[in-house]
Amino acid sequence: MDWSHYRFRTSWTLTAPPDLVYAALEQAEDYPRWWPQVREVDRVDDTSGIVRIRSLLPYDLIFTAREVRRDPAAGVLEIAMSGDPDGWARWTLTAAGSGTLADYDQEVDVTKPLLRRLAVPGRPFFRANHALMMRAGRRGLTAHLQAG
Repeated sequence: MDWSHYRFRTSWTLTAPPDLVYAALEQAEDYPRWWPQVREVDRVDDTSGIVRIRSLLPYDLIFTAREVRRDPAAGVLEIAMSGDPDGWARWTLTAAGSGTLADYDQEVDVTKPLLRRLAVPGRPFFRANHALMMRAGRRGLTAHLQAG
């Protein structure tokens, strides 16, 4: 087993309709306004940017995010990630009554040297850190969508 390889899946149930959720999620440069752990998103061009995230644990992850798929009809946004984490992440949105089910899937290899050295003893903490970040993201997106 590669202890630096991670697969994450998170589902958010949101009261806003899919088109509004999609519109918010496709504006990655706005994430720092509503998602506290997304510290910076600096656009490089029309399809990529540099992202810096930091959750509870005292380390930043910096990576280039490059758009792979943007499909509003299917409710899919997918990026390739290269840098401290290498891999991909994807949002898939589906209608759930008058709201939205937002599924987030991510598969990455952590390349940051310190995190690789701490891969075995740190793994439960890294997974918990990710879960906390996702919980805060859901709260932030909910508030952002309610504010209009």
